[in-house]
Amino acid sequence: MGREGTNAGAMPQRVCMDLSRGFVTENAPMEWWMWMILGLVLAIAEAQIPTNFFLLAFGIGGLIVGAVVGIGWGGPPWLQWLVFTLVSIGTVLVSKRTLTRTEVGHEVDDLRSEPALVIADVPGDGIGRAELRGTTWSARSSGGVPLTRGTRCRVERVEGLTLWLRAE
Repeated sequence: MGREGTNAGAMPQRVCMDLSRGFVTENAPMEWWMWMILGLVLAIAEAQIPTNFFLLAFGIGGLIVGAVVGIGWGGPPWLQWLVFTLVSIGTVLVSKRTLTRTEVGHEVDDLRSEPALVIADVPGDGIGRAELRGTTWSARSSGGVPLTRGTRCRVERVEGLTLWLRAE
């Protein structure tokens, strides 16, 4: 009942379509230009869809694997995909660490140590007015020392909308 000339025990080989070469076997390695296109598509997608450099990291992985395959160090497909994955994840981790560094102890809108000018006398135990960055604030003396109008001060701390000042 079987056909002559066929090997009944052999596994069928899967075939896929490659537009540049016609039909090829499924495990054929990716060409260098395929990796480059993948990398460029991901980098362009990052520019269009801001994802905090996540897609760009994978685009860099594709470009690096494309360059490695292009110079002939590609290896089998599983190795190419492994290198792509490792380089991409490594790029994500490095970019996250680099982009999330902040200055220790100093936030963006931290007003401590900023210069202020007293515009209404600040009694030692009361509230006066001070100007900071062109805005008028309620002000208190942090040392209990009265501050007179025109005194240049430094902000020690901020509580709500009140500056605690010390004379320079």
